[in-house]
Formats: sequence, C-alpha cells, structure tokens
Amino acid sequence: MELTQLETFLAVAEERSFSRAAVRLHRTQPAVSQVIRKLEAAVGETLFDRAARDGSLTAAGVLLRDYALRLMALRREATSALGELKTLERGTLQLAANEYTCTYLLPAIDAFRREFPHISVAVHRMLASHIPDELNLRTFELGMISFRPDPASFRTIAVYGDSLTLIVSPAHPLAGAGRVSINQLGKESFIAHNVASPLRRKVIETFQRYRTALNMDIELPTIEAIKRFVAMGNGVALVPHLTAARELETGELVAIHVTELEMKRVLRLVHRRQGTLSYAATAFLRTVRTLAQRQGPPFYYHIEKAG
Repeated sequence: MELTQLETFLAVAEERSFSRAAVRLHRTQPAVSQVIRKLEAAVGETLFDRAARDGSLTAAGVLLRDYALRLMALRREATSALGELKTLERGTLQLAANEYTCTYLLPAIDAFRREFPHISVAVHRMLASHIPDELNLRTFELGMISFRPDPASFRTIAVYGDSLTLIVSPAHPLAGAGRVSINQLGKESFIAHNVASPLRRKVIETFQRYRTALNMDIELPTIEAIKRFVAMGNGVALVPHLTAARELETGELVAIHVTELEMKRVLRLVHRRQGTLSYAATAFLRTVRTLAQRQGPPFYYHIEKAG
C-alpha cells in the first residue's frame, strides 16, 4: 500500500466518481481504475461498490478512508516540519482553546507575531474536553485547557493562575461591598453560562452545601455576552477573573470577593508527549516562557511532571 494509491483512493471517494477523480488528479480514468484495483489487491478487499455507480464505499472502504485521511495528515505534518528545518520565515501554528482559555492566548499570540510575523496562527475553538482527542488526531499541535489529561500521553505546561470572580455593575447595591458571604447571594439574579463544565457543577454544589438558593434566571451562550449584560445592570455573574480583567480595570464592572467561592484554576498548554513539535510550536513555547518571565504572576511557566 502506497501513499500515492491512498491519495487516488481518497480522490475517488471524495468525488464519488472515477472520471471526476481522474480530472482532479490530471490522469486518465483507466489509470485511476488501475491504481484502485492494485490497492484493492494489496488490502484484499473491495473498496468501492461498483454496482452503485455513484462511487459508494464498501464497509472496508469506509474504514480505509479514515486511516487514509490520518496518513495524509501525517504526510502534511512531515512536509511542514521538514520545511521548517531551514527557517521560521514561514509556517503555521495550530492551536485549540475554548472561549475562556483563548483569553490567555491573546497576549502570547501578540508577542509571538511581533517576533515571527510571517508565521500564521490558527486558533480552533472547541470544548476543552475534546482537545486531548483532537491532539491525538493531530488536528493541531497545542491546546489550552484548565485540567490535566493523561500524563502518560500528554505533556502539560502550567502557564497562568486564575480564580473565580463575582462581577456586578458599578450601580449594583453590592458594588461597594468589596466582600460578601455566599448566603448574601441567595436573592441575587445570576446570569449564567449555559455551557456545561466542571466549574459550573462545582459552583452549583457549593451553593447547595451552604443551603443557599442559586437563581440562574438567565443563561447566555458566551462569557462576553454575560459580561455585557451584567454591565448593563442585570444581575450578577461568576466568571473567571481573566475574562473580566479589562472591564474591571476600566470600571465597567466591579469585582466582589466571596470567601466560600474561592476557586483557583490553572491554565495549561498541552501537547502529545510522543509527538515532535514543529519549529513554530517550539518558538511559541519560548515566547510563552519569556512572557511569564517578563510579566510575573499570575503568568508563569511550569512543566508539570508526568508522575
């Protein structure tokens, strides 16, 4: 089985036609058919349902397509890595983060692009719980998460220490309190994030433990929407401090300390332990380390032990 055979196989599968695949590959249809016959002979399975006349895959074809896509991705990764051996004048940095952790990445990407302006950066938005699986599929190189995945499979670097913050508008009655107890929040209207997460569950459990009502009257899909709605004078919200730092600095929002809700979070960069990072990804980690040295806490750079 050769990569060129798999490339032809994928073209036929995607075009659902031997003739269209031939045009795409700049080859004749008989040549494409011959490649597929040799591939089928090599794997010992029929890959296309010839009777269907629409390029439909057999069960064996569907299975091979998944592996072929992964092999093509590996080939692209190898080609990119070889090109980057010479220079960092070109390349792509592929990252993944959710809405929250992406906030940390902004200053890091800003510093990185100032040093390496010719390297493009793509941040894929996804649920943090999906990031380790996508790393294994080599969809991207680095992910931003707030938990530790399997240390035997993934290397994690702690880069930021964050905490949960109660935010209100400057006009809210609690704005001048500075500190309140959780019991004082039983009558407040909470603007909640409607994305399920371990942090949301932990907050709910804390209110239950202190026998205090948690009135989540409004649920919104993004932290940005929650901040804006609270700033307009609607209720209160619990958000990671990092996500509201700018509004707290400008006075658009006010932070209230709640002793019972002291929840610390560590943001981490993660990548496959057995994988080889591209030069772009390695340079990005150097940028993150320099950023931590320059800024100081809550920025830091700590490679977490596997054991």
